[in-house]
Amino acid sequence: MNKITIVRPEESQPARAVWYDRKKYVTVTFIVHKPKDVQVDILPDKMILYCKNDTDDVFYNVLPFYENIQINDSRERVYDRSIHILLRKLKPDYSWPRLQKDEAAGFPWTLITGGTGNEVEDGKEEFDMYADMIKEMSSKNKGEAPDMDDLDFVTSVVSCCPAELKHEVNGKKETLKGFNVKLQDTILFPEGGGQPDDHGLIGDVPVVRVTRQGADAVHFVGSPLEEGQEVQVKVDWERRFDHMQQHSGQHVITALAENMFGYKTTSWVLGRQRSTIELDTPSVKPAQLQALEEAVNEKIRVHTPVTVQLLSIDDPAVEKEWGGGCQTITQGRFGSLISRVWMLTCAVEPMCPTSVIKLLGTEKGKKNKTNLIFLTGNRVLKYAEKSYSTERSLVSLLKTGPDEHVEAVDKLQKSVKLLLKTNLSLLRDMAVVITQNFKNDPQRGNFFSLHKKEGDNEFMNIIANELTTEGTLVFLTVGEEKGPGLFLLAGPSERVAEMGPRVLEMLQGKGAGKNGRFQGKANSLTRRGEVEAFLEQQCKQEE
Repeated sequence: MNKITIVRPEESQPARAVWYDRKKYVTVTFIVHKPKDVQVDILPDKMILYCKNDTDDVFYNVLPFYENIQINDSRERVYDRSIHILLRKLKPDYSWPRLQKDEAAGFPWTLITGGTGNEVEDGKEEFDMYADMIKEMSSKNKGEAPDMDDLDFVTSVVSCCPAELKHEVNGKKETLKGFNVKLQDTILFPEGGGQPDDHGLIGDVPVVRVTRQGADAVHFVGSPLEEGQEVQVKVDWERRFDHMQQHSGQHVITALAENMFGYKTTSWVLGRQRSTIELDTPSVKPAQLQALEEAVNEKIRVHTPVTVQLLSIDDPAVEKEWGGGCQTITQGRFGSLISRVWMLTCAVEPMCPTSVIKLLGTEKGKKNKTNLIFLTGNRVLKYAEKSYSTERSLVSLLKTGPDEHVEAVDKLQKSVKLLLKTNLSLLRDMAVVITQNFKNDPQRGNFFSLHKKEGDNEFMNIIANELTTEGTLVFLTVGEEKGPGLFLLAGPSERVAEMGPRVLEMLQGKGAGKNGRFQGKANSLTRRGEVEAFLEQQCKQEE
C-alpha cells in the first residue's frame, strides 16, 4: 500500500483494536469484518488508518504512539476479519506501559489486553500472521527483521522450598514430593475464579500446579531450582487455549441467558471433559435451551467484541450491576485492582476464540437452581469425533443405521433381561438338585465344596440353607477360577467363626461373618484348591 496523507471523512467511526507489547516491536490488530479500500499511513510518531467494511461503514483511526518507531521496519497486512500492524520499536527492550502517547486523552476504541512483556498467550493464528509479515520484511531486505524469540518468557527464581502436593492420578489421590517455586514474574495463571491453573515448563522442569499465595503465584515442580537463576517459562498452550475457549463460552452463555430469560449465573465449573453453569432458576425448558444455543452461536458468527477494564477497588463503578461480567480482584505491585471482562451480549475473537458452543443439556442443581452443561471450541470437535466413532462402532455391532440404534438397544436390553431371568431360574433349580444329590449320597461326609463360574450370591445361599441344617461345613465359590469372585463359608457357628478369617486371608478377600455364615469378595480364586484342602482336613480331624 502507498503511504498517503489521509483526511478524516465526515461520517466515520473508529475501528476497535487490540495491542501487544513485545521486546522489539508492538503489534496492533484492528477488528474490521472484510475490510476494503484500506489505507494505512505509518509515521515515526503516529499512524492513521482508513478503511471500509463489507457493509460500507467507514472507519478512521489516528493513533499517536507512546514512543517513536522505525517506519522502515513497520508493516501492515489485511486479512479477512482484521488489519494487522507491526511496529518496530526505536528503543528495543523498552517496555511500553500504554499504546498511545497521551494517557489522559484515552482511546475508547483501543482494547488493551494486558499482553505486555514476553507473553505467549495470544493465539497461534496471530503468531503465524506476524511471522509471515516478518518473513516478507526480511525477503525485501528492508532492515533487520524482528525475530519471534521474544514470545518466550524469561524471568528469575525468587525462592524454592521443599513441599508436598496432594494430586489425583487416574482417579486415585497421591501425595507428591517436590518444591514450591516463586518467580520474579510469570505467565502461568494460578487456579482461581472457576478456572484451573496453567501447566507448562520452567526451563525443562514441568510445572504440575500453580496456586495463588497472596500476591504471588506458587509453582509446584518435581525438581529443585536454584534461587536467583535465570529461567525460561513456557506455557502449555493447548491447555491454556482450551481454558480460554471454555471461559469465553461461559461469558457468552451467561450474558445471553440473563438477557433472554432473566436467568442469572450464580457459579460455574470448568471441568476436564465438560463445563457447567449454575443458573438461578428451577428449570430450563427444552425450547429455551435451543433458543439459547442458537443465539450464542449467532453472536460468535458476527464477531461481537470483548472489552476489558481495570478499575481501582474503591471505584464506584465496582458496585454497578454488570450482567455477564467476570470480576477478578488482583492485589500486587500495581495495588488493588479489579479486572472486569465485560460482555453485554457476548464476546469472541481475538481475545477469546470460542468458534462454536454446544449446550449438551441440563441437570438438577442445588435448591431451585439448574446446572447447564456445555462444550466450547475444540471440545465440540473432539466430542463430535468421539460420537461419530461410537456411531460407526454401533453400526457394525447392531447391524442397523444410526437412526435405529435406540430401538435396537432397547430390544437387546429386553432380551438380556429375559435371559437373565431364565438363567436365574435354572440356577435355583440346579442348586436344589445339587443339595438333594448330596443328601441322598450314603457316602457323604460332613464337608461340602462346590465352585460354579456362573453362580451368584443367591445360588450359594440356596445351597447353604439346604445343607447347614445337616451340620455340614459348606464352602462355595462363584466367578472366574483364577480371577476375582465371591465366596461363602457356612455351617456350625463355632467352626465357621474359627476358620472364616483363615479362608479370607488365603483368598486375599474382604468379608465378615456371623450366625454360622462368613462371606465376601475374593480378589483371586487361584488358591481355592488350597482352601478346600485346608477345610476338608479340619473336618476330618473333628470326625
